[in-house]
Amino acid sequence: MIVTLIVAAEISWWIVLGLALSARYLLRWQRTSTVLLLGLPAVDLALYALTVLNLRGGAEASWVHALAASYAGFSVGYGPSLVRWADRHFLHRFAGGPKPLPSPKYGPERTRYEWQVAGRTVVSAAITLSLITLLVPLSAGSAHYDTFAQWYWKLGIAAVVNLVVAGCFSLWPKEAPEGVRVENGRVVAEEKAPADRL
Repeated sequence: MIVTLIVAAEISWWIVLGLALSARYLLRWQRTSTVLLLGLPAVDLALYALTVLNLRGGAEASWVHALAASYAGFSVGYGPSLVRWADRHFLHRFAGGPKPLPSPKYGPERTRYEWQVAGRTVVSAAITLSLITLLVPLSAGSAHYDTFAQWYWKLGIAAVVNLVVAGCFSLWPKEAPEGVRVENGRVVAEEKAPADRL
């Protein structure tokens, strides 16, 4: 049942986002778009609430319940950046907006980008672990910490790895190769080597 709810929540989240962007750029309904975007967290809260109700109803605690909590945590940590990504692409595809820029690849911009990703991962992991921890008292004892223990390790490792990667980019910034012109960390041109003359 929980797996079905997770899939339904994922589909619902993207449908609501699509409706919000359509209302904003195709119908010019700014207020409607804003209301729909504010409704995105409601999808995550509904999934988590149904997860708690499932446990309180006597379901045996399993990794699937933790997965539902991690979905909510991921949405909190990465949701705003996903909305901005979808907004830029929708604007370009359907409303004549500029082509979205790729992620920076070099220089301090790349370092800053890696720290942003690390920050989102840390927030996502912290929210997820908080929600997983709350499942125990909220489920009237039907869930046990042992059931979810592995998630603490997995999410902790994911957060640490992201922080280490960002730290490495701070210590050793990635420089553009020779012959590549870069602006704001993105490749704008590649200089071709002159052909050898006979």
